[in-house]
Amino acid sequence: MNSNRTRYFKFDWITIILFFLLVCFGWLNILSASHTGETLNYFDLTQPYGKQTVFIVLTVVLIVLILAIDSKFYERFSSIIYIVSMLSLVGLFAFGKNVNGATSWYAIGNFTLQPSEFAKAATALAVAKHISDLNTNINNLQDQIKAFIIIVIPAILVLLQNDTGSTIVYGAFFFVLYREGLPKIYLYIALFVVLVSILALKFGAIIIAIIVGVISITLYFLNKKKHPLTQTLLIILISTGLCFGVKFFYGSILKEHQQDRISLWLRLEKDPAKLQAMKKTFAYNLNESEKAISSGGFAGRGFMEGTRTSGKFVPEQHTDYIFSTVGEEWGFLGASFVVILFVLLLLRILHLAELQKSQFSRVYGYGVASIIFIHFLINIGMVMGLIPTIGIPLPMFSYGGSGLWAFTILIFIFIKLDSNRINEW
Repeated sequence: MNSNRTRYFKFDWITIILFFLLVCFGWLNILSASHTGETLNYFDLTQPYGKQTVFIVLTVVLIVLILAIDSKFYERFSSIIYIVSMLSLVGLFAFGKNVNGATSWYAIGNFTLQPSEFAKAATALAVAKHISDLNTNINNLQDQIKAFIIIVIPAILVLLQNDTGSTIVYGAFFFVLYREGLPKIYLYIALFVVLVSILALKFGAIIIAIIVGVISITLYFLNKKKHPLTQTLLIILISTGLCFGVKFFYGSILKEHQQDRISLWLRLEKDPAKLQAMKKTFAYNLNESEKAISSGGFAGRGFMEGTRTSGKFVPEQHTDYIFSTVGEEWGFLGASFVVILFVLLLLRILHLAELQKSQFSRVYGYGVASIIFIHFLINIGMVMGLIPTIGIPLPMFSYGGSGLWAFTILIFIFIKLDSNRINEW
């Protein structure tokens, strides 16, 4: 009996400890960013830090439930979980609440729930189920299309809700498919599209189209056997269409604030007066975030001692811009500590994924790591001005029950799946 109990509690405690370190340190920064000088009541539901305290307590209950369920349940019912999750996204179009221009929440009184956060875990389960199926061969075009459909459906539904940040996260599954044998040509195409798109916006569609054309023709004459004329002409045609297509999309499809964010990122705007106006309007958050981080120096100003944080210079600092609080109050040392925690968590999950005996568990593990990585990369890059401003939370760190619970589900399902490997020893 004692042996069975011991086996039952054999989970990867390194991952669990890293998870709670991030959650607890995140809560400290939420407290600092949302505290307004009143007497502290950690369960004060009128304050973000009080709500987050309740969310964390409920997270512990959620963890117990996830780990209590048999691991086979997650694989067996992954398709049903995915379908239910997609229906919850569809339901937003009829019953969703609009917040900051995005119809991404269900509202029940003062409580709101964001199903797009939970859809990421459901999609990871569905992708793992599809790839691990005995009849699936990821090198087969038909199976590739099925995998893409599983990923694209939630991405489109989320995009239609005007939640661009969450839509981009679904690109993380490209890493999963690549690990499982997706042909390298897709990687080359993706890198080519991203590079040409950025260069076309930065230097002009005509210039980049000509440069790609010259390079393609040069390669053709250097090695005609590897670069047939038809292939060369096709590359020139596609790259030219891509250059002008990106310019059209940027100028005619994207909204003005989205254009401004990309313009600021790529330094397209040269007018000093307009640049100054940008920093006072849509780029105000980013500008104040950069000032807060830079003011922290090496060791930071101290917990709850950040002048820009306590002065509420960065709007909604406890959510997407929470990392600016870390930078100001904990400095380079604190920011490095957070980055190291995330890197260790990602490396640990990838290490465990490679140890899995079940392909389903391995694929799901890579899905977990990829989703966290994209969130981590985009959020910190956004707060520091390295990439365009995109509304996306820092996992386990930013304020919000939906985000915290969604990442809890995502990570602890994998911990439960991994426990099978541990308990087999």
